[in-house]
Amino acid sequence: MRLKLLTLALALAAISLPSHGEDLLDAYRQARANDPVLQQADATNLSTREGVPQARALLLPQISASLGLTQSSGGSSSSSSSSASDTDYLCNGIAAGTGTYTCTGPFSDSSVGGTSNSGHERARSLSGQIDQVIFDFSKIADLKAAHSTADAGEQTYQSAVQDLYVRVSTAYFGILTDEDALTFAKANEDAFKKQYDQADAQYKAGIAAITGAYQAKAAYEAAKAQTITAQNTLSDAREALTQITGQPVGDLKKLRDDLPLDPPVPADPNAWVQDAIKYNPSILSQQYSVTAAEHDITAARAGHLPTINATASRSKTTDWLQNGSAAAISGNGRFGNTIGVTLSVPIFSGGAVQSRVRQSIYERDAAQDSLESERRLVVRTTLNYYRSVLADIEEVRSGKSAVESGQKALDATRAGFNVGTQTIIDVLNAIQTLTSAQNNYSQARHQFVLDKLNLRYSTGRVEYKDIEAANVLLQ
Repeated sequence: MRLKLLTLALALAAISLPSHGEDLLDAYRQARANDPVLQQADATNLSTREGVPQARALLLPQISASLGLTQSSGGSSSSSSSSASDTDYLCNGIAAGTGTYTCTGPFSDSSVGGTSNSGHERARSLSGQIDQVIFDFSKIADLKAAHSTADAGEQTYQSAVQDLYVRVSTAYFGILTDEDALTFAKANEDAFKKQYDQADAQYKAGIAAITGAYQAKAAYEAAKAQTITAQNTLSDAREALTQITGQPVGDLKKLRDDLPLDPPVPADPNAWVQDAIKYNPSILSQQYSVTAAEHDITAARAGHLPTINATASRSKTTDWLQNGSAAAISGNGRFGNTIGVTLSVPIFSGGAVQSRVRQSIYERDAAQDSLESERRLVVRTTLNYYRSVLADIEEVRSGKSAVESGQKALDATRAGFNVGTQTIIDVLNAIQTLTSAQNNYSQARHQFVLDKLNLRYSTGRVEYKDIEAANVLLQ
């Protein structure tokens, strides 16, 4: 319900937006409203939380009512007060014993103690019952396990919420990186085309060998293929963001040139690791799973313990014989009350309880191993992102210098080629060196922003304000 309301609010807020995210915040709002992965995580979390009221319900009063109607036909019934020679007859005419009279019979009616060999015997019962658990340690342990499982599900959902920040940002900056790569590929293609035209003109003018023209043409054709590959890669990157936001992607804001290269704060990797162990939702989810497994062991062991239940019921039963047009009621149908307490003591169940205890212990051990595995992974990931941020800072700085140097080297090489001191191969290599430096610089800038966000995500502390901070870097 929480996600549904937020989804509705974001959808209403996005009505005035264009059909694509212009910046990172726009893309995130659309993703929050439309991402099926997050919606699935929310539904799974809500489903898991329903285990709590279900477990609690077993400790609350259980009220039931029943109404029964039965009918028996085709049999015979007799009264114990009559015998074969003691049959009653129905006589007409003068009073019995005098005069002439006729008798028909025998008379058959349950009300006069005769014999019946036809009709239907019917019974109606009405009852209500209340059952209340007084002591059942296994149900109490199951309730505690349900709470821990619900807490684990909540942390899993929080991990999905934070993961959305990273997925949207990764897709967004992936598009920016591929757009730069396409731009550089086209520039590279144009440069090789220009160099090929120049080499071909020199050959036709008789001042250069045909070898130079062939070499320039080969580089030009290879550059055209790289441009096509870059275009396809960009198209797929756009679809990756559309997959998350559910909206087509248009023109996105670029990362500004004056990118602040701030190192992580605090500048202590161990401090980041401690935060990750304490706040990472994946670790917290595993911890709650271990707690739930511990409660499952308690519930299994409670199979050896006695249980106490209280029962209160109120019921009545009415019987009657239905024979043609006659109906004889043989019960007064008054209510009766029953109140009792039941003590159940398990003695032997064929070893099932011991087996369930062992199974629960194995599941607890597996949960502990999963927790330790997740903890080690988070520690490794946190340290890797911390080091990556520091490395990204140096790569951005060196990448910028490499681009500047590559441009100067290309200009000088072209000048030398025009005066005959440099060959066509030197020019082609200079163009490739510059393009490679430009691609590396673009990737380093975008990766720096992503690694800072990933570092926050590994500690479980990434928030909406981190997306806002990254969005400020766009222009």
